Amino acid sequence: MPRTEAPLVDKVRITDVSGVVYDEEEYNSMVAMYDATIQDIKEGEIVSGRILGVNKDDVIVDVGFKSEGIIPIEEFAGVEAVKVGDNIDVFLEEIEDANGQLILSKQKADFMRVWDQIREIHDSGEKVTGTVQRRIKGGLVVDVMGVDAFLPGSQVALRQVPDFDALIEREMELKIIKINKARRNIVVSRRMVLEAERESMREELLEDIAVEQIRKGIVKNITDFGVFIDLGGVDGLLHITDMSWGRIRHPSEMVSLGE
Repeated sequence: MPRTEAPLVDKVRITDVSGVVYDEEEYNSMVAMYDATIQDIKEGEIVSGRILGVNKDDVIVDVGFKSEGIIPIEEFAGVEAVKVGDNIDVFLEEIEDANGQLILSKQKADFMRVWDQIREIHDSGEKVTGTVQRRIKGGLVVDVMGVDAFLPGSQVALRQVPDFDALIEREMELKIIKINKARRNIVVSRRMVLEAERESMREELLEDIAVEQIRKGIVKNITDFGVFIDLGGVDGLLHITDMSWGRIRHPSEMVSLGE
């Protein structure tokens, strides 16, 4: 019985998305060269990236991986602050989601970068400078060292603040009173700084104040029987009978709060 020759099989050919045809060996070589250019990145790390694109919802970032990452635009100060080509540090939350994209976060990278310094300031009780960004329920969001911190309404001032919106973009000294790394939570207080300053002023005033001195003060509270004056750390009562040579019905006829 004659021997049957096996049919010749052509080499496997692979066509890429641009239409270029490679044999299997060439294709595997190209893939190996490409893989060598990909950074060895791990979840839970801060990595450097470059902004490739910006739209109204997202910022597209290249961190040297086989796919780009997307960051919500809300994590940036504003669209005007994001420019294509800029280099930024981002936190790698997940290498690939269901769509095969990197999950990145700029806010987490900002927080992780300054966490050790924030913890040291909190532990030492030192003051830190912050800028009010916006008003939210219960208080204000303050930029402290590039990250968001919460300033509760009760910690904004010594007395009730009538208009929080008037404080937006204002710079102020604060104390860090609570931190939580896992939740990326920082709580600050301006009231504690003001109380310390007021106590210092009070001690100086008590050493210097004397009978028959003339001093300036700010109207702190108005009652039916008189006015409480803040003399700079110590409150004094100005009785209604001492407010005018003539008779007045109520102290509010003569003064107003904050005067």
